[in-house]
Amino acid sequence: MTNLLGRREERETLEHVLAGAHSGRAGVLVVHGEAGIGKTALAEHACATASRSGFRVARAVGVEAEAQFAFAGLHQLCGPMLDRASALPDPQQAALGVAFGQRAGAAPDPFLVGLAILHLLAEVAEEAPLLCLIDDAQWLDEASAQVLAFVARRVAAERLALVYAVRDSGTGDTHPFSSLPALRLEALGEKEARALLASAFHTTLDAAVCERIVAEARGNPLALLELPRSMQLAGGFELPDAASIPRRIEDSFQRRSASLPVETQLLLLTAATEPTGDVALLWRAAAHLGIEPEAAAPAENARLLEIGARVRFPHPLVRSAVYRAAKPPDRRRVHRALAAVTDPVSDPDRRAWHHAQAVLGTDERAAAELERSAGRARARGGLAAAAAFLQHAAELTPDRAVRATRALAAAHAKHDAGASEKALELLAVAAAGPLDALQHARLELLQAQIAFHTKRGSDEPKTLLEAARTLGPLDAARAREAYVQAFEASLHAGRFAARGSGLREVAKAAQDAPPPPSPPRPVDLLLDGLTTRFTHGYEASVPSLQRALEAVRHDDSGPDLDNGRWLWLGCHVSVMLWDDESFHALASRAVRLARETGALSTLPAALDVMAVYLALTGQLSRAGELLSEADAISRATGARPLPNARFLLAAWRGRQPEASDLIAAVVADATTRGEGTTLGSSQVALAYLYNGLGNYDAALAAVTPPWEYDELPHSTNAVPEFIEAASRAGEPEHAAAALAQLSSRAHASGTQFALGLAARSRALTIAGPDAEEHYHEAIERLSNCRWVPHLARAHLVYGEWLRREGRRQDAREQLRTAHQLLSDMGWEAFAERAARELRATGEHPRKRTAQPTDALTAQEVQIARLVATGATSREVAAQLFLSPRTIEAHLRNIFPKLGITSRRHLKEIPLP
Repeated sequence: MTNLLGRREERETLEHVLAGAHSGRAGVLVVHGEAGIGKTALAEHACATASRSGFRVARAVGVEAEAQFAFAGLHQLCGPMLDRASALPDPQQAALGVAFGQRAGAAPDPFLVGLAILHLLAEVAEEAPLLCLIDDAQWLDEASAQVLAFVARRVAAERLALVYAVRDSGTGDTHPFSSLPALRLEALGEKEARALLASAFHTTLDAAVCERIVAEARGNPLALLELPRSMQLAGGFELPDAASIPRRIEDSFQRRSASLPVETQLLLLTAATEPTGDVALLWRAAAHLGIEPEAAAPAENARLLEIGARVRFPHPLVRSAVYRAAKPPDRRRVHRALAAVTDPVSDPDRRAWHHAQAVLGTDERAAAELERSAGRARARGGLAAAAAFLQHAAELTPDRAVRATRALAAAHAKHDAGASEKALELLAVAAAGPLDALQHARLELLQAQIAFHTKRGSDEPKTLLEAARTLGPLDAARAREAYVQAFEASLHAGRFAARGSGLREVAKAAQDAPPPPSPPRPVDLLLDGLTTRFTHGYEASVPSLQRALEAVRHDDSGPDLDNGRWLWLGCHVSVMLWDDESFHALASRAVRLARETGALSTLPAALDVMAVYLALTGQLSRAGELLSEADAISRATGARPLPNARFLLAAWRGRQPEASDLIAAVVADATTRGEGTTLGSSQVALAYLYNGLGNYDAALAAVTPPWEYDELPHSTNAVPEFIEAASRAGEPEHAAAALAQLSSRAHASGTQFALGLAARSRALTIAGPDAEEHYHEAIERLSNCRWVPHLARAHLVYGEWLRREGRRQDAREQLRTAHQLLSDMGWEAFAERAARELRATGEHPRKRTAQPTDALTAQEVQIARLVATGATSREVAAQLFLSPRTIEAHLRNIFPKLGITSRRHLKEIPLP
């Protein structure tokens, strides 16, 4: 193909992706470069190659004017495949139906839509390999771009190739596809440029003109084809300028269109303004403008327009050139005609958009239509589209008060869509008012929430408190929620909280919160319990916080519960109360809700919390599986992986270099950001590590700050580690002071876990035979709770005490139990500590033998575990948000590692 001269390596790269997809290795490629560099030509080559190889080809083109329509690009790509949607799991079918406006329902999580698209494409690719090609992907609507980037990061073993052509912005801005495998198209070499120029023009060009074209085109293929035409139009004596090549190409298209008859120019503008390519709609608009069909011929002859089954432009730059060159009155006239002929029932949002673009100044009717479009976009899950509609509605609103109200709504939508800076700009518009008192209070609250969301620093608790106080007399329910958010912000800030905004100051201010409704919501019970905790003390707060946990565990009425908001805070409270049952229930529910609703934006955090729970119960391998899954999902959604559970896991395993490196990085980041809670968590993790290694001085130094600061929830985990470290480091007075606190709080909590820890800690501080009674109590109580590592540690310290008492035989029994439990769980440092003690008694502990499952990755273990229960590949894929073919590919790796040949053998393999 002449228009692919000099692109041999690029063709080979693309063909390699297609070959891999044909054989079941999904491939992704982002082709990017400046306008006119050959992305569209390479895309056409991909389509031709794929078609010859038996691929089904699905195409979509991003259109700048479509950017406000949620999932428009996705529907363009997948619309012809929707007959296969019935094969998807029910939640995914529902999400896709709502996103495409085909059914009513709650707005789906965008990543659930992504899962539906992933499975839909995989389903179609089962029949024949599938190429999905998206040209001008930089102009996709945000919802479509987010979904397609997610799909690209999640494909694996499907017969699927995804190719995105992206125009470089020239501003350094990133796009959702920026982290994917990329192929950059560079300028053609001089030899190829001359060959392309010669092949495109059958007449001989003057040598001087040819030299000038090659020099000015700078290797841009489209420039080589277009600049000669513009020079011929100017008689060959056009003055050179310093404009960029894409701009000069666009200028060339503008000059060519300007030479057409006036009626043809108006038809061309109408086609450029209507983004869907609907031929019938174009002719209806043309008739409304009084344009005859014959007006299309000059544009077609000039190769600026193609009208067939769809309206197409030979290059996207033609569309943008025509629209930008048009005079504003002509643009408004065309938009008005398109609004008039667009069906208000089947396509109300495009009609509203065209109507709005036709307005000069302000127009309440157009603004109200956009506001309704925003509601429809939000209902489909298109938060970015809803925000854009609302912002434009505010701009068109003539009444100042209504404009401020719409700007405030647009700011909320922008914040929900993750565009915090734009939200703050809209809040400035809303602040110009006039606003009533409630609106002003909501504005202040949103400002505080944005600050917390973007900074999570030391000043945010104070701003949230001020917003809560302002809301108090105006909106009691929202005010109480704002007080809880202030607690959350203060919890994050921890010891870094600004003066006057620590947990105790927040609690003192929350005493003035409006009374709760009857019956109180879970969030109301949490507020009252936390207020009591930091005004009247731990012991006084236990009954109210236990009621709050019970309410959070069993309440299904609030949307905030569905996104895990109060579940997260509930998990922290359950840890603070040593309530292992509530922690298990809340963490499990958070994961279950996220999986069921496909909320991949919140699932990594839920998996992170569940991993902490599993590690505390001794299931380090399973915790590692969840962390691996969380990392994979975070990468797929473009989020930053959460580090907390990973460094805790390394510390509990006793891997000092790994844990130290992770914790050092986390501490540096937390200190910079002012996140005291992360710093406290890392210090408690170090205490676990150093107590396991027997470095008690280091453990005491690490754990002292979170205990002294009485941080929520870290002081609960800190105090037993503090007592063990202090008692072994020769600091009995410090150990006794911490024991008094632990005993009082444990009896208030009343859980077997709390009382067992108190008994173990008490035994550590007592010399002589009186300690044995408390060791027995600790083992008995800890045997009745979920925290098996703490039971193992009770056996360990009891064995250590027995050895010092000279009771070697009794010591061996306890130390054997401790070593076995700790080794099986992977608490390596504590297991080695038990081994050292056993050797001191004259017994050599058994080493753990290697298992076939040691060769499996964390994800492979997770898949094997699910398949061993009898789950099908489709069921496992639905739970792990993968495709069935990917599960099958993993099983083909798992079987030889385990020395088995079928699924049924997995039931016989002991998985960690």
